[in-house]
Amino acid sequence: MTDAPAWIISAAARDAAPGLADYSTRVVGDSVWARPGLSRRDKSLVTAVVLVCVNRPADFGAFAPVALDSGVTPRELSEIVTHLAFYCGWPYANAAATALAAAHRERGIDASEIVSLGAPKIEPDAEAEKARQEGLALAVAPVSQSLVDYTEDVLFSDLWLRPDLAPRDRCLVTVSALVTLGQPEQLGYHAPRALDHGVTEAELGDVLTHLAFYAGWPRAMSAAGVIKRVIEDRKS
Repeated sequence: MTDAPAWIISAAARDAAPGLADYSTRVVGDSVWARPGLSRRDKSLVTAVVLVCVNRPADFGAFAPVALDSGVTPRELSEIVTHLAFYCGWPYANAAATALAAAHRERGIDASEIVSLGAPKIEPDAEAEKARQEGLALAVAPVSQSLVDYTEDVLFSDLWLRPDLAPRDRCLVTVSALVTLGQPEQLGYHAPRALDHGVTEAELGDVLTHLAFYAGWPRAMSAAGVIKRVIEDRKS
């Protein structure tokens, strides 16, 4: 039996829904969190993403110690919240950051453990960036040039190049967010990016398995079809 996160179900919920309590212990705790496909760190990272994206700041704050104990650093957890502001919106990220601040205080984590590394930005792949820019120019520029400008100048030329989260983890965060938010069509771009940065095909499959329990079966199943096509296209 794995030491599944205690917040999975409250004592009151156990009394009100004993079936839920049974599945939480027997399936989520003893099986899902014990699966070998993803490291406990990666499962914690994916779970943290869900809690931010569905606006559960109290649960996110309660889960933060689990993520920290599983190998996610304070700086990485902070950067996950920063990254997700662009994907689920500022209000949700602000609520998560407020809850994270309380978790940091309880752990005695100070600013030196959270402040940005201050390292040079990560060097982007010039060929991939050129293709992405051409796609934006065709699909988005006719509707909103300002959206294109912010996408180029802030999202991909700044946020995605910050060194505070490894490119692999940033891709994993983004894929998990898109599935949680019910945006599988955008996985056509981000799933290949994740594979290019070291997330394996098997890990993508296990991310969907984990997300089925935390973001819901329909979202995981819809995403599976897109990722299947991505993998098939890379092999053709």
